[in-house]
Amino acid sequence: MRPELINPLALAYLGDGVFEVYVREYLIVDQEITKPDLLQKAAIQFVSAKAQAAFMKEAMLHEWVDEDEIRIYKRGRNAKNTRVMKNTSVITHNQSSGFEALIGHLYLLKKEKRIQEIFELYKEFVMRNL
Repeated sequence: MRPELINPLALAYLGDGVFEVYVREYLIVDQEITKPDLLQKAAIQFVSAKAQAAFMKEAMLHEWVDEDEIRIYKRGRNAKNTRVMKNTSVITHNQSSGFEALIGHLYLLKKEKRIQEIFELYKEFVMRNL
């Protein structure tokens, strides 16, 4: 099935899982964090809706994403979501969903090199903004 035919919230669900694996691998392999409580604390900085939403604003501003990727992001961002969030605004959550939809879309297209490029930019962004 082509990613553009898949519900954007399903793409976001997939992208969330894919991105979580990238973050966990980075923390365990590159940062050598192995204690579960420390892993959880470190992961929260990387997988928060606020960080993902802020990254996408920066990525569009600095043209780290192309027009097709922005289109995919906006499709995910604008998808109707009935989920109520406790710790983040609806706007931030929707922007985060757009980011995750982009990752899910790229994953289904087997564009792992592009996901890695985005993840490298994302890591730098998060480290600068901690």
